[in-house]
Amino acid sequence: MSQADQSRLKLMVVDDEPDNLDLLYRTFRRDFHVFKADGAVSALKRLETEGEMAVIISDQRMPLMNGTEFLSKTVDRFPDTIRILLTGYTDVEDLVEAINSGKVFKYITKPWNPEHLKAVVQQAADTYRVLKQRTNELSRALRREELFNVVTTAIRESLDYKSMLQTVVTTIGRNFEATVCVLQPVDGNQLIPESFSYQAEAEVATPCLPSPESMLPNVLENHKTEIVHDNTPGNPSVYLVVPLIFQQQIMAVLSLYQQGSQHPWTPEDIQLIESVGEQAALAISQAKLYQSTLLMAQQMRDELQVARQIQNNLLRQSWPDFEGARVQAHCYPAREVGGDFFEVYVHPQGDVWLAVGDVSGKGVPAALFMASAISILRRELAQESSPEPEVVMRNLNSIMSDDLFSTNCFITMVLARYTPASRQLVYANSGHIYPIVWSHRLLVQQRTAPEKNVTVEPNYLQVRGVPLGILPIWKANAGTLTLNSGDIVLLTSDGITEATVIESLGSSAYARKSELPTSAMLGSPGLWQLLLEESAPFDLTNLLAHIRERTNNVQEDDQTILSLEVL
Repeated sequence: MSQADQSRLKLMVVDDEPDNLDLLYRTFRRDFHVFKADGAVSALKRLETEGEMAVIISDQRMPLMNGTEFLSKTVDRFPDTIRILLTGYTDVEDLVEAINSGKVFKYITKPWNPEHLKAVVQQAADTYRVLKQRTNELSRALRREELFNVVTTAIRESLDYKSMLQTVVTTIGRNFEATVCVLQPVDGNQLIPESFSYQAEAEVATPCLPSPESMLPNVLENHKTEIVHDNTPGNPSVYLVVPLIFQQQIMAVLSLYQQGSQHPWTPEDIQLIESVGEQAALAISQAKLYQSTLLMAQQMRDELQVARQIQNNLLRQSWPDFEGARVQAHCYPAREVGGDFFEVYVHPQGDVWLAVGDVSGKGVPAALFMASAISILRRELAQESSPEPEVVMRNLNSIMSDDLFSTNCFITMVLARYTPASRQLVYANSGHIYPIVWSHRLLVQQRTAPEKNVTVEPNYLQVRGVPLGILPIWKANAGTLTLNSGDIVLLTSDGITEATVIESLGSSAYARKSELPTSAMLGSPGLWQLLLEESAPFDLTNLLAHIRERTNNVQEDDQTILSLEVL
């Protein structure tokens, strides 16, 4: 068949009168590929072998089956065909039935005007072309959308980079009926040796693919698809190399090979492969970024783990026993590292220095200031003569205020000097939580007495100044008190007092404060209720366990706690 014949639309004429059939054939044979049928039955058989017609012209009155019945039988199978009915009479009911059931485009009465009939058929042919074009466009759009959904769904299920590449090549290869499909990642416009492949199950052995040496360099250089057709009779094949490009960068090269398929790739299919490849390139880029993010996150976790160990080493893990006193301390960052810190330092003159501090914020920035604060604090405390706490605070502020102010950070801290010989405690507070002092020995005695009348009250040390880093010069008075045997001084950070309560703390027989509502912060009153339940000897580890039993399991802030008990 010539190219002109292939471009002509197919037209079927159906009439039981031979003269009319020949006339219709001669009228349209120059412009259409015409098929004749002398009745409805023979027309249906012809449609079985020839397939869809662009236009069908049928006579209404025919033996065995009239034109309306015949045309109605073609509607479901060939919905795009344009139908024209020829009738020798104008019965309204027949015409209504023809239009409704036979989906008739036009009806023409006999005898017809040849020019009018030609005009009607030409109009029908134009309508068919437009309808077919739109149907094909819609079908391609639906298929593209379907493939996009298939590829996107498959890709979303694979966050791992290598798993993603295998998913892409398998999904595209299977949906486009490729014999073999190979995906090679690209980095810096260079092919990575590792590749991912898909092979149709029907293939026993991998076919010999065309040599890519001449195609791949062109694809990498020009960023355009390369196609090689092999039109060997009986065994045609197509080799397609598609660059998967995202933001003008080739993420991978996809090679597809199709051999002897019953559904060879059309130009529309190749365009669709390229469109799907664009989506795949976006997914590969995201997977690559995700993989890079995971690697960076793991590296950061490893580095933070080292930083946590370094920070733990900065905090004194042990100290000598003190005559007449016992010190306990714990610090638990909310993240790998934090801004809380404590210090226990014994001066050569015999003074015991205690400190609990909290740098605003969390994580690495707070940890850096924490390390700096400990370093400066230890230098100040190591003077020949044991200094005054408020002087140490003022010097800390003077050294660190510029850096703290420029980063919108500040430090709250309690610094106390305990002299065992005189049992005198001198402290300075820069905006930190009030320390608590109480006689734990008396508390336990009253709680275990038969009358169980607990009268011990907490003493909150309320002498306090502004946090470090707020003002250029820090000024505040020092607080002083004398401790007795059995007294405990407790220093905490706000990670303890601001923990969220998950159950009432008023159930204790010794809790004399009002019950706290669920989801409230623990606060200093709530902490005191828990302290009322502590036995002797006082154990910070046991206290922390009780705090965590009554508060949110998720640690929201750094938690630091330190105690000094006079024996």
